[in-house]
Amino acid sequence: MRRFVPALLLGLLTAGPAGAQDTHAVPYGSWKQLMINSPPCLTPREAWEGGNQECTAADYDAWLADIRHWRQERRIRIGYDAARYDDPRLAWTRTSFVQTQMMVEDRYFYDPVAGRYTVDRYLDDLTARFGGIDAVLLWPDYPNMGIDDRNQLDQVANLPGGLTAVKAMVADFHRRGVRVLLPMMMWDQGTRAPARPWPQAIADLAREIGIDGINGDTQDGVPLAFSLAADKAGNPLAFQPEGVMADEAVAWDLMSWGQYTFTPVPKVDRYKWLETRHMVNISDRWARDKTDDLHYAFFNGVGWEAWENVWGIWNGISARDGEAMRRVATLERGLAPLLSSPDWQPFYPTLANGVFASRWPGADGRVAWTLINRNDHALDQAVLAVPAQPALRYFDLYHGVELTPRHQGDQLLLAFPVEAQGFGAVLALPGAPDSATAALMGRMKAMTAVNLSNLPRAWAPLPQRLVDIPATAPAAEAPPGMVEIPAGDFTFRVQGLEIEGGTAAGVDVAYPWEESPRRHHEHRLSLPRFFIDRFPVTNADFKRFLDASGYHPKDDRNFLKDWKGGTYPAGWDDRPVTWVSQEDARAYAAWAGKRLPHEWEWQYAAQGPDGRRYPWGDVWRDDAVPVPERGRLSRPPDVVGAHPAGASPFGVQDLVGAVWQWTDEYQDEHTRAAILRGGSPYQPQGSIWYFPQAYRNDQHGKLLLMAPSRDRSALVGFRCVKDAG
Repeated sequence: MRRFVPALLLGLLTAGPAGAQDTHAVPYGSWKQLMINSPPCLTPREAWEGGNQECTAADYDAWLADIRHWRQERRIRIGYDAARYDDPRLAWTRTSFVQTQMMVEDRYFYDPVAGRYTVDRYLDDLTARFGGIDAVLLWPDYPNMGIDDRNQLDQVANLPGGLTAVKAMVADFHRRGVRVLLPMMMWDQGTRAPARPWPQAIADLAREIGIDGINGDTQDGVPLAFSLAADKAGNPLAFQPEGVMADEAVAWDLMSWGQYTFTPVPKVDRYKWLETRHMVNISDRWARDKTDDLHYAFFNGVGWEAWENVWGIWNGISARDGEAMRRVATLERGLAPLLSSPDWQPFYPTLANGVFASRWPGADGRVAWTLINRNDHALDQAVLAVPAQPALRYFDLYHGVELTPRHQGDQLLLAFPVEAQGFGAVLALPGAPDSATAALMGRMKAMTAVNLSNLPRAWAPLPQRLVDIPATAPAAEAPPGMVEIPAGDFTFRVQGLEIEGGTAAGVDVAYPWEESPRRHHEHRLSLPRFFIDRFPVTNADFKRFLDASGYHPKDDRNFLKDWKGGTYPAGWDDRPVTWVSQEDARAYAAWAGKRLPHEWEWQYAAQGPDGRRYPWGDVWRDDAVPVPERGRLSRPPDVVGAHPAGASPFGVQDLVGAVWQWTDEYQDEHTRAAILRGGSPYQPQGSIWYFPQAYRNDQHGKLLLMAPSRDRSALVGFRCVKDAG
């Protein structure tokens, strides 16, 4: 022991502050844990840094021995058990190379007019654009969760058609060979508490609808208790934490996300190295260019998260990246058994600077190399040198052609072209290609006839349109219950309160005078005179509408959910009506000869021409709004007019903190969203991820829309406007 301590200290000193007892290549701490460093000689160095160091065979052999030793020792330290990887029911994870994270509100996935899921349309689009997917992560929760007290289980149960329709939708994905995951949010401790412990609740839901896995949102490893609960429920699940997990968790979390800091020289994924059957899906949601993601994935023999609809913000994949994804996925699926090889050799030496390779030997004598070109220029030269073995034939799998090796001493030199920032794959076979390999080569040859550099890489946000609100018949004076808003000029200044996205193009919405969506908006407007309801529409108002019109929505799940027997609870006459969709609100407005307000009309009625922060002034007043509700359950709205101190300069009341209020709707090709104004009393605690309140006049909420049944909420109501003559 006395001799060990100085040796350990020496190792720490030589390895630097990120060094570790059992390796010089695997840094410890925070996000560094995800990756294993390359051989030091591969790191480019400028002349003033001493210049590049030539890598020798001894350098590589020492590095490979070091990380192999680390893996062997690490498995002993964590008591590694590979039983879950041996379970054939979970073997699908090893080929789940392309996973999409899909917002359930995506318009390619659900048709609210027909009232049905359109799984085939969604999958056909992905197949056309980048070759299809192996798994889908359905996302029904954030950013809408927290608008009321529905928890993450309720979000699934409240999808259109309920759990019966969800189960059928999952079966549609399975029919197309696509596995289905849902997220779990252990930060969801502010909404309605579940009736059972979370592991059991998640397992029971997964069994009922037939899904295959769970993504652990924001989790640094999904605890073993969740796997055990799924096993007990008779439906083993693949768990996929988002964050850095302890090495022990590799034994039961068969998948993970890779959220890397990319470097010119790639790195080796720590979890893939610990267990080569572990599947990583690289997630880089905001990147406009996916080259780094695909390079790191192909080098490590893992997959990626094809994530375009990011919380209702479209970050579409370019044509160049889509085609690169198609090619890489085709190769990985074709080489899948080899890409789990326990004898994987990352950083197999290459003959070209900036080209990095992994060698994947199989037990049947086959060997594959996956290569990436990190250079901005193309190459056509000898790239690999391999020991001469007369029995082997070599194929440029990327281009689908056989190679003619050149002898050099006891080695064979393999030359083939590699595109700029492109990919390569070589396959060595102890004979002729079998039918599957021949078919793969045929597909790749046809696929690579066009160079990736000839495809567009430009990114642009999706065009977005404001849904028209038809004008009403004009009124000469304020109808009963309405307030006149005089004509006037004002500066319409507002920002969206999306939690993520920063100020990137595509965040929030695009007003008619803007060329693209953005978070911060300012525009000088001249508004004609109009009338607006003094209070939100009440239960009594809405009951009169129903009695007079006979209105009943086609999609009626959750319609007036808090009413019983066709009417509202006793004493609720003057409370704002809720559990009404935007479509329900529009129907009421049309019956009343009114319409929903444009957002800028709502804001002008709330602030007047002076730009005040709140309807009553620039300083917050507790007496001007309902008392906040910070418990796990939301309460009914206060009666209208209960907080007269909150009136606007024009006398409009209950604008802030009463109920969220429907205004405009925006659409692009993939997303529908409503702008909500005013906020509500409900403030679920314990997480920053809940739907943020928008109490100020210069703030709005953006609620993603899917179907009336799901859009309805306990805390969303509305008020109407009428045009003036």
